[in-house]
Amino acid sequence: MPSASESKGASARSTRSDAVRNRQVLLDAAAEVFVASGVDAPIREIAARAGVGTGTVYRHFPTRADLVVAVYRHQVEACAEAGPALLADSASPFAALRAWTGLFVDFLVTKHGLADAMRADSGGFEALHAYFLDRLVPVCAQLLDAAADAGEIGPGTGAYELMRGIGNLCAGSDGDPCYDPRRLVGLLLQGLRQAE
Repeated sequence: MPSASESKGASARSTRSDAVRNRQVLLDAAAEVFVASGVDAPIREIAARAGVGTGTVYRHFPTRADLVVAVYRHQVEACAEAGPALLADSASPFAALRAWTGLFVDFLVTKHGLADAMRADSGGFEALHAYFLDRLVPVCAQLLDAAADAGEIGPGTGAYELMRGIGNLCAGSDGDPCYDPRRLVGLLLQGLRQAE
């Protein structure tokens, strides 16, 4: 039979793991809502998507900027981890690159609202941008190198160059419902294939 201190420790670990799981659910829900509705979406919409009350959202993220930054970091990590997994599981390196750029576009939709949410903390925004580059440029480079090594694209496209191009395509919508950055990113990727 476990002692009282062992039971207390197991309960604390369970509570911590529940808190971590709740935070992940909130971040996933917020990312989905931000992609669909922008970073100014109502907190109640995020809470409803996560299946929690608004108080739970504010307990984890006291301000909207806290939530946006957490979603940003969460999405950077998801994109960074997805690259190698997609490369291992996709039918081809180019298919992995295409799938990864889809995740990257979702991330960029959220990222564009970050500057407004953090307008009072330009140093924080710059640090996040450096973090973004440190984590994602090597992943994109790995995908591009694999596709080039497989003969699916021509060599010479830099990861930063491609990511910047995708970012510019995503920034061009300016709220125009007829503008589809995904279609344009698809054309850009097709251009990489034709350059082989």
